[in-house]
Amino acid sequence: MEETSIDWLYTVMPAVFTWLKESESGALEIDFDETKRQAEYVLKAQGKGGSRMGGLVASGTLGENSYLSNEQRLSLLESLSKVAKKYNVPLISGASAETKEEIAIIIEGLAKVGVDTVMVMPPKTKEAPCDEDMYAYYALAATAAKKAGVTILPYNNPDAAGYHAISTNTLIKLAALPEIVALKISTIDVSIIETLLLVDKDLKILAGVDNVTVYAGLAGACGGITGVGTIFPKASITMQEYVLKGEWDQALKVSQAMNSISYLDGQPLLMEYLKFAMGLHHNDADGGLRTLGKKLTPEQIEDVRARYILAKERIEGLGLLD
Repeated sequence: MEETSIDWLYTVMPAVFTWLKESESGALEIDFDETKRQAEYVLKAQGKGGSRMGGLVASGTLGENSYLSNEQRLSLLESLSKVAKKYNVPLISGASAETKEEIAIIIEGLAKVGVDTVMVMPPKTKEAPCDEDMYAYYALAATAAKKAGVTILPYNNPDAAGYHAISTNTLIKLAALPEIVALKISTIDVSIIETLLLVDKDLKILAGVDNVTVYAGLAGACGGITGVGTIFPKASITMQEYVLKGEWDQALKVSQAMNSISYLDGQPLLMEYLKFAMGLHHNDADGGLRTLGKKLTPEQIEDVRARYILAKERIEGLGLLD
């Protein structure tokens, strides 16, 4: 894991939504202008201590990644690279593939449209690869990243259906590769973070589930990637400020204020739920329901609405509403 200007690793970074609009034919297409506007809204936000988001995560799970064509994905990232450059933050994107050769090609393509760091998910194979094959997959990704001039975040998401877990031993070995700047650990079991840091206290670990952000920080995570923080950026940034200062009681107050909506980040329909909440926040409920993913039921819509309203009231009570 190379030593770089790693200030951004000690922040929270928003996983922005890909906003959609209806084309003349009635099909859904990317609304580039609104997607960029929302990204700027989040990157402009400041926490109570004056800090900001340290990166821009696009075309990830919350960005409809798995539903976009390769052409759509690259066009979206090229558009958002301009926003990232304007605010002087790295552009981060997810990537997944079945083979190590395929992931190398994908990384090269992402670099060409302005992506700075690639969150590489485990291979999308039916059977879980052995540790040796998992390491080889990421090692070739790191080689491709070096050639393309970008860096890598291995993305361990053991709680999600369809994702293979990366073993602790493999994560430790991967962290030694210079192209890997940090490990992204998306799980409610934050003891994994503690276990990794007991082996190597210098590891840089980013948390990836909103409802355990404070606990991940207590376990040793240096920063995180947030979906809820895209909706309530001031609260999310302020919570990270408290975590970095070790002011756990204050951090917990913010976490509790966001609890009703942070819960949704750990659910299978997290993208659909949080995108609708974002629509509510920006007075565009219809836009929040435009997705290439699952259509929410009336009951789900009302549940998200109630959770959003409760979180908004609690956050406003702390003076952290944007």
